[in-house]
Amino acid sequence: MTAVVAQAALERPRTAPLAWLRERGMGASVLVAALTAAFGVILVDVTAYIGALLQADPYIGNSETLEVVVSILSVLLTAVAMYVAAIVTANTFSTIIAGRTRRIALMRLIGASARSQRSEVANQGLAVGVIGAVIGAVTGLVLASIGVAIGDRLLSTSVDDFTTLQPRIVLPVVGVALTTWVAAWVGSRRVLTVTPLQAIGGSVERSRSEVVARPGRHIGALVLLVVGAALLAVGVVAGLVTPLGVVIAFAGGVLSFTGLAIGAVLVMPPVLRLVGRLFGRSATARLAAENALRHPERSSRMAIGVVMGVTLVTMFAVALESAKALMMRSGDVPKEFFAPMDAFASVMMVLVAVSAVIAAVGLVNLLTIGVVQRRRELGLLRSIGLTSRQVRSMVLLEAAHVTIAATLVGLVLGIAYGWVAAQSLLGSVPVLPDMQPAGFMLPAVPWMPVAIIVAATAVLTLIAAVTPTRLATRVAPVEALAAD
Repeated sequence: MTAVVAQAALERPRTAPLAWLRERGMGASVLVAALTAAFGVILVDVTAYIGALLQADPYIGNSETLEVVVSILSVLLTAVAMYVAAIVTANTFSTIIAGRTRRIALMRLIGASARSQRSEVANQGLAVGVIGAVIGAVTGLVLASIGVAIGDRLLSTSVDDFTTLQPRIVLPVVGVALTTWVAAWVGSRRVLTVTPLQAIGGSVERSRSEVVARPGRHIGALVLLVVGAALLAVGVVAGLVTPLGVVIAFAGGVLSFTGLAIGAVLVMPPVLRLVGRLFGRSATARLAAENALRHPERSSRMAIGVVMGVTLVTMFAVALESAKALMMRSGDVPKEFFAPMDAFASVMMVLVAVSAVIAAVGLVNLLTIGVVQRRRELGLLRSIGLTSRQVRSMVLLEAAHVTIAATLVGLVLGIAYGWVAAQSLLGSVPVLPDMQPAGFMLPAVPWMPVAIIVAATAVLTLIAAVTPTRLATRVAPVEALAAD
C-alpha cells in the first residue's frame, strides 16, 4: 500500500505540473501577491502623477520638496505592504507543509532528499509570486489609468503626455515575485525536520512543548526585539534634534515587529489564555480555548497577520492625531486649518487599509487550511457526540479567540509605534508661540478610529469563519476518521 501511494506521489508532478495550484491555500497566496503588486503599481503611478502635477503648478513647480516627501511615502507604504505579504505567505506555506507531512515523509522513504522537497516548495512559491505579480501589475495599471483619467477631469491643473507605464512599476512587480519566493523558502523550513517515520501519520503541528524546546529561534527573536527597541529609543532621542529620527525609528519598528512575529509562539499563548476566560466554561468554549493553545504555531500564524493589520491602522491614526494635538498646543487653531490634514489622513488610512486587507486574506486562508487539515480531529469530535452546531460554534470561537487576542496586541503596538513615529518626526519642529522645539509629547489616541477597528475585527471574525465552519460540518464522522 505504501509503495502504491509513493508511486502516485512520484507520478503526480509529471502528469499534472500545475496541479498543486488547486491545493487549498495556493489561490489565496496568489491573491495576496496580486494585491501587493497592484498596490505597489498604483502607488508608483500616483506618486509620478502627483509629481507631474506639482511641476505643472506655477507657484510650487520649482520646489521638489513635496515630490520627494510623496515619493518617500510611496516607497515606505509599498515596503510595508510587501513585508505584510511576506509574513502572510510564509505562514501560509508553513501551514501547507504541515498538511503535506505524510506525502513528504513518503517521498523521503523512497529516497528523496529533504532539500529537493524544499526546493520544490520554493519553486511553487516563485510560481505563485510570478502569477500574482503579473495579475497585480495588469490590475494596478488599469486602476491607475482610471484614476489618472478622473484626476484630469476634476483637477484644474492639467498634465500633458503623462503615462502610467512608469519604469519604476517594475520594482514592486519584481519585488513581489522575489518576496513570495523567499517567503515560501522560509515557510518551507519545516520540510527539513520531516522524517520517513511520519509517513504513517497525517497533518502534524508542533505541540507547545516542542515549540518551547527550540531555543535558537527564540534567542534570535529576542535579539531582534532588543535591537529594534533600542533603535526605537534612539529614533525618539534623535527626533528631538532632527526629523530624520523617524528613519531610525522605522528601522527599529521593522526589526522589533519581525522579532515579535518570529517569537509569536511565546507571546500569543498567554494573551489567548486570557481571552479564553471571557468565553465561559462550556464544553465548546473550553475545546476552542484548548485548541488555540495546544498548537501555538498554528494559532500564532493566524494571529500575527491580524496583529499587523491592526497595528498599522492604529499606528497611522495615533501618529496623525498626535501631530494635530501638537499643533493645537500652539494656541487657538481654527478647525478649517485641519481640513487638509484630515483629508490626507483619510487617504493614508485607505492606503494602509490595503495592508490590513492582505492580512485579513491570510487569516481566512489559514483558518480554512487548518479546518481541512483537521478533518480527522473534527470527525472524532462528531463521533463522540458533538453536534454539527457545536462543531461550528467551536470553530467560530477559535477564530474569535485569535482575532480578539490579535486586536488587543495590535492596539497596544499601534499606539506605541504611532507615538514613536510622531515623536521622532516632530520632536524637533518649532511650535508657536515661542518657536521652541516641541520636545516630548504624550500620545493622542483617536478613539473613534479605535472603535471602528474593534468593530471591523468583529466583522472579520464572522467573515473569516464562514468557510471554515461550513467545511467543518460537511464531512460525515466516519469519512473524516478515515481521511489521511
